[in-house]
Amino acid sequence: MIVWENFGSRTDTVFCGVFDGHGPHGHMVAKRVRDSLPSKLSAHWEVSLKSEDVLKEISLNAGASLYPEDASLISAADDSRVSIDVEETGKHPEIFQTLKESFLKAYKVMDRELKSYTNIDCFCSGTTAVTLIKQGQDLVIGNVGDSRAILGTRDKDGSLTAVQLTVDLKPNLPAEAERIRKCRGRVFSLRDEPEVARVWLPNSDSPGLAMARAFGDFCLKDFGLISVPEISYRHLTGKDEFIVLATDGIWDVLTNDEVVKIVASASPRSSAARSLVESAVRAWRTKYPTSKVDDCAVVCLFLDSKSNNLSTASNTKDSDKTVSMKANEVGAKTDDAFGPTAFPRSGTVREVEVSGGGDVSEEEIEEASEHEELLSEVGAEWSALEGVSRLNTLLTLPRFVPDKDEN
Repeated sequence: MIVWENFGSRTDTVFCGVFDGHGPHGHMVAKRVRDSLPSKLSAHWEVSLKSEDVLKEISLNAGASLYPEDASLISAADDSRVSIDVEETGKHPEIFQTLKESFLKAYKVMDRELKSYTNIDCFCSGTTAVTLIKQGQDLVIGNVGDSRAILGTRDKDGSLTAVQLTVDLKPNLPAEAERIRKCRGRVFSLRDEPEVARVWLPNSDSPGLAMARAFGDFCLKDFGLISVPEISYRHLTGKDEFIVLATDGIWDVLTNDEVVKIVASASPRSSAARSLVESAVRAWRTKYPTSKVDDCAVVCLFLDSKSNNLSTASNTKDSDKTVSMKANEVGAKTDDAFGPTAFPRSGTVREVEVSGGGDVSEEEIEEASEHEELLSEVGAEWSALEGVSRLNTLLTLPRFVPDKDEN
């Protein structure tokens, strides 16, 4: 996962993302997307803004001599621009239209690059991605796969409630299943897990992918699997308190309302994501005692509506240290695979020693000890997940028999 403050050199902008890999090389795919996608998104955003400025300048300079149909030709001539629904333009501010184009282009380029990599086998490995850009009170989310974003907000009675911001893009959704079947892919559930719809090749009972969109997984890209993100917009208000991004390891065992309650009750805020991960681990051990614990990666973005200031933190379980950013936004995960080591130039990453320096109370030592004990109870299951690899997202690998003519 990644939290990038001052995204695109904008002081009021933050980028957050959570990535959940699957397949034999899923952890490598997730890391590559985590390290590359944000910079691509920033670059496309900058190009889109400059392109808009050029078009506005042309329109102003041309004045009355430029007919409306000429203006539309100028816009249409730029093949890199994504067409935007006129109805949609009226509903959302300009930043959404610009960022929508940027998200679509960045995701497309990212997936195309993955296919060209020779050092990462993405044929039967891939990753989800739930990402957001928050600029001021504008929030734009791009989502691929079954990771999820929710909002903790106050309703009209002042009660804290959960609002789901994204849709889990799984094969059981009618529109997703229809697209896959039109492309000759198959969608069905196994007898022993009827609630889990999976994507299969036309003539082989593999790979059984439990999502309808993902980066990578090129064995299914000709059969309905896509990497086009679902993009949404929300204008934040003073009633909105925090946003949670998390992998499906959280949502498989905790409801949206339970997640909001856990995050809201965390004190200090810096412990919110860690508390959520620990709660999910306990729930996994209770609900599925014979199963391995799925990976749990979380980012909690707290919204300070009074001051509108943004600050970030990312907590990593890595023996005796935590990679952290600033104070108001919290990230936690099951291991260091998502650490924000590849931030291009945010300048906000620092290492914080957990056990060194300063006076540490017995209560704090006991709390840390309990935390380590919980992690050690998970044992091999926890470390084997490497922060991004899912257990049952992909069931089997396709087998290919070489042609007889081949040596």
